[in-house]
Amino acid sequence: MNDGQDTGSGKSIESADQRLVDIVLDERSMVRRNPDVEQERTIAIFDLLEQNFFSPAGDFTGPYRLKLGIAENRLQFAISNEKEEHLRTIELSLMPFRRIVRDYFSVCETYFEAIKVASPAKIEAIDMGRRGLHNDGSDLLRERLAEKIEIDFETARRLFTLICVLHIRG
Repeated sequence: MNDGQDTGSGKSIESADQRLVDIVLDERSMVRRNPDVEQERTIAIFDLLEQNFFSPAGDFTGPYRLKLGIAENRLQFAISNEKEEHLRTIELSLMPFRRIVRDYFSVCETYFEAIKVASPAKIEAIDMGRRGLHNDGSDLLRERLAEKIEIDFETARRLFTLICVLHIRG
């Protein structure tokens, strides 16, 4: 439902600007993480910047920069434009995410242990559960951001990965 001009790629100029061009994690309260977690963070940010849809509610023009952080038990989305001019900050309670993040971490731990010794069938079953929880977290994020920021499912998945990274405290 976009009225912008076609850019030749099937996307309108308007929708082409509804994206993130930079994302930073506010790591003030975080401690050093293990290499596996750092690799997940790096991949999520790379994939997110390669392809995403991010459209904050309001009269804003993208593309956007995002600083994602946690403060006072709230998830914070600090949104600025390409020139780094602050547009708005959206805060969400972390409470709805706590159980799913905890369950996701538990399944991930089981998965990383299983890949060392388990059969391929068992590893695949655990991975299916892990992906299911990741999808649930992504759906929850989209639901909680509704009417604040419109994002597509793949953008939500990558943002959920980064939210999980922010939960790791050592």
